[in-house]
Amino acid sequence: MPSSHAFAQLSPVVAHSRVSHIIRSLYSFFCLVFAAVLATSCAGNFYQDFDITWGDHRAKIFNGGQLLSLSLDKASGSGFQSKKEYLFGRIDMQLKLVAGNSAGTVTAYYLSSQGPTHDEIDFEFLGNVSGDPYILHTNVFTQGKGNREQQFYLWFDPTRNFHTYSISWTAQHIIFLVDNVPIRLFKNAESMGVPFPKNQPMRIYSSLWNADDWATRGGLVKTDWSKAPFTAYYRNFRATTSSTASPFSDDAFQNQELDAYSRRRLRWVQKNFMIYNYCTDLKRFPQGLPPECKHSKFNL
Repeated sequence: MPSSHAFAQLSPVVAHSRVSHIIRSLYSFFCLVFAAVLATSCAGNFYQDFDITWGDHRAKIFNGGQLLSLSLDKASGSGFQSKKEYLFGRIDMQLKLVAGNSAGTVTAYYLSSQGPTHDEIDFEFLGNVSGDPYILHTNVFTQGKGNREQQFYLWFDPTRNFHTYSISWTAQHIIFLVDNVPIRLFKNAESMGVPFPKNQPMRIYSSLWNADDWATRGGLVKTDWSKAPFTAYYRNFRATTSSTASPFSDDAFQNQELDAYSRRRLRWVQKNFMIYNYCTDLKRFPQGLPPECKHSKFNL
């Protein structure tokens, strides 16, 4: 770093530029340190972090725990769940979905608690015939009640490469992200009498199963079992949770908000790729839309 004497030899404009650069560098450094204090991030190993819960040999962990596959055939699908429960945090998982004719299949990846009044945060990937896009189905359940669906097409082919699907969950909001692009924001609207999932820890679940009674064109297109087995792949699981090491960390973690760039990306996705929004389905709610739908700031 130049000495104060060196700065004195510079023009005021150049000196100001140097000082500004140093301040920005220090700011970036402290932001990184602060972020590290705020959150405990854990890169996952499927052997250590998950249990295969059904499907027998159809679910496999390999590459030293770095890769997991689920398969579906006419006899059964398969699934896994996390060993840990989570109350708030960010969950990232990379998936490569069933390729080719995946009509009738559903790959589900979600957080859920248990019981009749369970909470749940859903990603579901609805398969389709070759050449037609997957539908990404999202939903939020609180106290056992869902009916908050939003559906999207993706802006890429999710079967060609791995892509990251994330849930960021705080006491203030739930954000669904695809490759770090926010696609849906569900805010806490308890002030309007809308329950919000904030008291029940949840596990991570994923499954690949046959749902050809509804998944593709409302059940009109059935699963073509001659294409079985159908296989989806998972890698690079990461769980980031607020740390209790600092008395300030949890508040800071809980109050994170989308920045201006992320809000623009959210609007871009919803304008160009959203194909269903329960908040605009007047036929479904003839008695009136759910209260959070009447205030867009609560549910984008």
